[in-house]
Amino acid sequence: MSNLMQKSMAMATFAALLALGAPGAHAAQAQLDCKLRFSLSGWSAIYKHAEGRGIVTCADGSSMHVAIEAKGGGLTVGKSRIDGGKGKFSDVRTIDDVLGSYVNGEAHVGVVKSGTAQLLTKGTVSLALAGAGEGVDIGLDVGELTLKRAERRDSADRH
Repeated sequence: MSNLMQKSMAMATFAALLALGAPGAHAAQAQLDCKLRFSLSGWSAIYKHAEGRGIVTCADGSSMHVAIEAKGGGLTVGKSRIDGGKGKFSDVRTIDDVLGSYVNGEAHVGVVKSGTAQLLTKGTVSLALAGAGEGVDIGLDVGELTLKRAERRDSADRH
């Protein structure tokens, strides 16, 4: 099977899974605007691992500190750090909807100044991430990013 045909089939499968995983009734109720500010650092050598912290704030006034862990694998090598990253959630009904594991795929290249822009999904909830930082990294990987409720840290650590 040609490479182009494989990519086309993968994209069609992904679109079908998104359509099946996003029932209209749930999406119509999910109107809460929530954002994430975060810092993340990690390394990769075939296996990828990164950890960080962040805070989720929503338009209804709720907020939550979160611990972030990203794991994955692929053709990847490097070390990087992102400070002041931003994220925006979609299809959220309550702040607790943002917790859990999101699936991601990523292609990345960075030398000294590094950056990321990703779209991750967890059922009907999606998370768009953007951030800039520093490090050296190159690769193509798939994995998951998990957000868990974290204890609040002192004001020196706030994002």
